[in-house]
Amino acid sequence: MRSIRAAVIGAGPAGIYAADILTKEYAAAEVDIIERLPAPYGLVRYGVAPDHPRIKEIIKALGRVLANPRIRFLGNVDYGTDLKLADLQHYYDAVIVATGAVADRPLEIPGIDLPGSHGAADFVSWYAGHPDVPRDWPLEAESVAVIGAGNVGLDVARMLAKPVEEQLTTEIADNVRRGLAANRAKDVHVFARRGPAQVKFSPMELRELSHSPSVDVLVEEDGFQVDEASQSTISSNKGVRLVVDTLLKYLEATPTEAPHRIHIHLCHAPIELLGDGRVEAIRTERTRLDGTGNAVGTGEYVVTPVQAVYRAVGYLSTHLPDLPFDHAAGVVPNEAGRVLDLDGVAVPGVYATGWIKRGPVGLIGHTKSDAAETIRSLLDDLDGIPAPEHPSRDGIIDHLVSRGVDVVTYEDWLRLDAHELGLGEAEGRERIKVVPRGEMLRAARG
Repeated sequence: MRSIRAAVIGAGPAGIYAADILTKEYAAAEVDIIERLPAPYGLVRYGVAPDHPRIKEIIKALGRVLANPRIRFLGNVDYGTDLKLADLQHYYDAVIVATGAVADRPLEIPGIDLPGSHGAADFVSWYAGHPDVPRDWPLEAESVAVIGAGNVGLDVARMLAKPVEEQLTTEIADNVRRGLAANRAKDVHVFARRGPAQVKFSPMELRELSHSPSVDVLVEEDGFQVDEASQSTISSNKGVRLVVDTLLKYLEATPTEAPHRIHIHLCHAPIELLGDGRVEAIRTERTRLDGTGNAVGTGEYVVTPVQAVYRAVGYLSTHLPDLPFDHAAGVVPNEAGRVLDLDGVAVPGVYATGWIKRGPVGLIGHTKSDAAETIRSLLDDLDGIPAPEHPSRDGIIDHLVSRGVDVVTYEDWLRLDAHELGLGEAEGRERIKVVPRGEMLRAARG
């Protein structure tokens, strides 16, 4: 059996699952997971609200994969700066791109660039303690709009509405705690373009909105539309049925006069942001369902005074150096994970998995099946993949050291992990996340 070495770019779930599946399917495979941050787990660590404790179970499973001696974590290594594609091809039989999607998808409406208008992904990175974003966040607005009908929009709304005192049991970093303590938001308005059967909330995320005694969840009655297509979806899809039932309970509930409110506006399409020098309001158009589950405008407009807007209309992948990229779809062109050049020809030994492969849709389960497809393609191609010039396992380390790269290994990460747990224990919390990259590196070195 031919020995093979693979490099995976990105240590989120997509990359870790690809490494896991490859080493299980092929006994002579070794994998290095190359990550630009000093910590693994991607959006599981840096894209999820800190009050989601169930995410810890996913991290435990991913950590068991990284403990495999045939898999190495090489953190604090930036593809494109510290390493080029040609460098990787010099040391590895195959390269698997798993960088995901971390940027905000743009929303092209007038006023979107006004001060006070933010991308949800940027805000999520801030409250999740990402080391490469500013330490402060402006939270002076008392009334806020969130555009988007997915789980990220719900996370943003909940983080803005929930008092910081209720979040001190989580792993939020100290700078995030201080920022949320100064948050002035009282009313958070979530706008969805279509009706209750078309929103992309998961049932659990939606139910979590009401778990805080300080927050009332209010659903606007006028937008609660169910057409023929909606009814068919509700009848055939349990998840949709649970979402609609939860929205209906919020609609029918009596407000408790809680100090914070999340307003869910269904069938409202964003038209423009208004303001003289900064955001002062959002204009939306009421829509109606057309019988197919799609929405059309009614010509009736509503202006809602707000001082900040967060667009949560999706993530967008970033073009990587030396690789083809479909800017319209926001993915690396591929066929079953095989990366294709601009002429549609497969690039030998180069593959993609996760959101950079299929776009930012789907949950963790989709990511695992996606990785399985990519690994099947890699193994099917194995006889035609040329062997690298320097397949030695130490070759890539020597290369990085010669370039002055401060590589973080899995053992280093375990020291950083233990340091964060220790910080939390000192304050009666499970963990306090370390944010500055320099401090992360110092903790990783013990």
